[in-house]
Amino acid sequence: MKIFNSQSSLKEELKTIEKGKISMYVCGMTIYDFCHIGHARTFFSFDVMVNFFRFIGFEVNYVRNITDVDDKIIQKAKEEQVPFNLVTDKFIKAMNDDFKALGIQPPNLEPKVSEHIEDILKMIENLESNDFAYSNEDSDVYFDIEKFPDYGKLSNRVQEDLDSGSRVEIDKNKKNPNDFVLWKKTNEEPSWNSKWGPGRPGWHIECSAMSNKYLGANFDIHGGGLDLKFPHHENEIAQSKCANNCDFANYWIHVAPLNVDGKKMSKSLGNYITIRDLLIEYHPEVLKTFFLLTNYRKPINYTNESIIEAKNILDKLYESLKDIRDFNSSKVDNETIDFFTSALRDDFNTSKALKILQKISQRINLNKNDNKTKEKLLNSLKVLGNILGILNNSSQEYFQYDLSKKISSKDIELMIEERDQARINKDFKKADLIREKLSSLNIVLEDDGKKTTWKKLSKK
Repeated sequence: MKIFNSQSSLKEELKTIEKGKISMYVCGMTIYDFCHIGHARTFFSFDVMVNFFRFIGFEVNYVRNITDVDDKIIQKAKEEQVPFNLVTDKFIKAMNDDFKALGIQPPNLEPKVSEHIEDILKMIENLESNDFAYSNEDSDVYFDIEKFPDYGKLSNRVQEDLDSGSRVEIDKNKKNPNDFVLWKKTNEEPSWNSKWGPGRPGWHIECSAMSNKYLGANFDIHGGGLDLKFPHHENEIAQSKCANNCDFANYWIHVAPLNVDGKKMSKSLGNYITIRDLLIEYHPEVLKTFFLLTNYRKPINYTNESIIEAKNILDKLYESLKDIRDFNSSKVDNETIDFFTSALRDDFNTSKALKILQKISQRINLNKNDNKTKEKLLNSLKVLGNILGILNNSSQEYFQYDLSKKISSKDIELMIEERDQARINKDFKKADLIREKLSSLNIVLEDDGKKTTWKKLSKK
């Protein structure tokens, strides 16, 4: 099994710390808004990896955190004039609903920052006592990057580049402009008591403390979106190695970003697509098939044409499954299984794996009269599709999705909440889009200035 290690920029043979077991930490969501399809790409990619690890016999301990203490969350709470936990509770539920709809499995553990303040404080105190962190009476607590000579190796940045390209706001309390916050002193809620006074943790220390608690100082795989490589993951490495005086993660996996129509997804551009927006129009597995067409390390561009291409591929696969009767995962074509696993053993080559499914589909059509061969191929298609997160429905269920799909009152209320939030953010394009989508479902919204009500019209 070879995976691309972002730290070495090479495909490396996977050698786990403990034989037959994989310890894996992935940076999860910062909870202050609805999840978009870029988030879906990241977490679906790791879902496929975990599925495959387990399929080939590994016991996987998968930890994915929730960041529920963050400046963006606090700002959102201020805007809505509510306690910060009401914001996080709302969007954690929305995230879980979205991931469930997509069929993304929950991790073994999903720790929250707010529940691990003591662990975070212990790590900061460790760093300070060993002279890797500093503060004064009026300042926050900072990590001293000059005490860690390897700083910048993950992102391939040297100190000179960091200094010359630094856009970090100048802080007279810092020894180096690139030193980062471990503990932010504040009386503003949320805050917790510490030896340095009331405050809250810096972003980077949170993941270091939680991965250390649940996976130990040294573990197999650390993952996340490519946008986290610098500074978040770079800072994690520095503070974790210094705190524990040993290696941190042995392999780093980063999922490349998703663009929409060739541009970075942005509310201001009107190309921001939430998971729940997309699932109004497409079956969840269509989105997953779209992701599978491109290797996780390559940027992916969402267009109307590309999602339709993915749907057409999935349609043909489900068409082949229409004759399956009694699914038996043990009656499979072993040679085909080997080809498939070989593709995924090569740094999770999902596009090649998907092509193998398409070839199985073609073979099913060619062996319509050979029941024994056809049965093995049908079972193989189902088994291998499930590893990739698709073909989890019956053919009938899939093709009736658009026909049987009903929007519940709960879903309508959630969309209205999302529209209200878009209007607060002055994202009027998105607000109009949600109204239009509801209108296409014969749902009419009525705004009275304080509250939005809705009614469903009968089809003409």
